[in-house]
Amino acid sequence: MSAPSPTLAPWPYPRWIAHRGAGKLAPENTLAAFRLGAQHGYRMFECDAKLSADGVPFLMHDATLQRTTNGRGTGGDLPWSDLAQLDAGAWHSRSYAGEPLPTLANVARYCIANGFFLNIEIKPTPGTEAETGRVVAAHAARLWHGQPVPPLLTSFQPAALAGARDSAPYLPRGLLLDTLTEGWLDTALQLGCVAVVCNHALWSTDTVGMVHGAGLRTLSYTVNDDWAAQRLIDLGTDGIITDRVDLFSPASAA
Repeated sequence: MSAPSPTLAPWPYPRWIAHRGAGKLAPENTLAAFRLGAQHGYRMFECDAKLSADGVPFLMHDATLQRTTNGRGTGGDLPWSDLAQLDAGAWHSRSYAGEPLPTLANVARYCIANGFFLNIEIKPTPGTEAETGRVVAAHAARLWHGQPVPPLLTSFQPAALAGARDSAPYLPRGLLLDTLTEGWLDTALQLGCVAVVCNHALWSTDTVGMVHGAGLRTLSYTVNDDWAAQRLIDLGTDGIITDRVDLFSPASAA
């Protein structure tokens, strides 16, 4: 007789998650994007966090500064005092010119004050995976201390998740995947993850069943079409990360 599958623990997060704040409608990973996402009814946001040269967690996706700021070079090579002077909005549109890079502390204050939920993707500068995981998790544990729902920490980098686990083991973690490499579910379980976050095309009846059967939740990125969202809802997945905060209304969608 086979052993019963683990029961899924209660999941405190909303299904709909705004990618990098408000998708592409505002400069990604800025407080302006969070505010716009909130105006569209979103209560949970995804963002990317990395470390400055002096160990300050701040929001940025790329390793380099050129795409989303007026800076040059690798963001992780600069101290926060330099990064804080950069314009992180003008690249998007003139109306956002002068928007600064936020620290993780800035974002924490905004989310806690408004009762919002956060998915922090740990996005290390290459070569700093374990350190970034440890420091981001330690800051998140301190910033959300005493709050009813902690942030969900995710990463494509197992070393970053291991660092987060070692630093703040009680914070929930999720393994990000863009392909289903051999042993992917075992990796998530060994890291003590509560979720697997996949490219949405990777989810099927079988993969959802495997993950739910292991007691983990199933999240998807980056879902921008009605048909893809409906497929994931029909499969019974637990979270959908989207750029299209203007298309999907989390207040009315299942």
